[in-house]
Amino acid sequence: MDKKEKKFLTVLNDHKGIIYKVANTYCKDPADQGDLAQEIILQLWSTIENFNNTNKWSTWVYRVALNTSISFYRRHRTRKERTVPLPPIIEVLNTSEQGGADDDFLLLTNCLRALKEIDRALFLLHLEGLSSKDIADIIDISPTNVTTKISRIKKKLKIQFHHYKNKKKWTQLNSNVFGNRMIKKWRICWPSIPNWPLTSHGKNSVDK
Repeated sequence: MDKKEKKFLTVLNDHKGIIYKVANTYCKDPADQGDLAQEIILQLWSTIENFNNTNKWSTWVYRVALNTSISFYRRHRTRKERTVPLPPIIEVLNTSEQGGADDDFLLLTNCLRALKEIDRALFLLHLEGLSSKDIADIIDISPTNVTTKISRIKKKLKIQFHHYKNKKKWTQLNSNVFGNRMIKKWRICWPSIPNWPLTSHGKNSVDK
């Protein structure tokens, strides 16, 4: 195993949760989630030598994962559902069928998926607890712009949340779902990350 491969597998293992959540945020279908996860890992592998040491590894992984996901989403937005799924390199979570996750969490996940791709990235990072400065570094906009956009997204999501709440008659749903309580719940409700075959990045082994 050479130096690049060793570093890649270490970074992948340390930050696999980012790929896991981003893939599930941009794709609902498990087959698409697996395909997207493979694309993200391929992009991480192909660009790891361009990593800027002034940034954190997590910032770089988020940036690559989100950029790849947005491109994937745009390419596949109008395509028909695949009939022969590719073997996933990781196990992904279908949140719509996740047992034990409460209504707040599942509804928030669905509302998040309904956002435009850039807004989805912004609010996902907000739910992950990142600061406006860290989000700005990843999305490449100003911290002030991040704060403004997140405020607008919250208002939009509150409208959607109450719409679904009334439609489904979920009387127990908490209307204040976008504060620290929901950010904490967002992290807790995700199950443990599966043990992925980290010697793979879309093929049977890491290409040298």
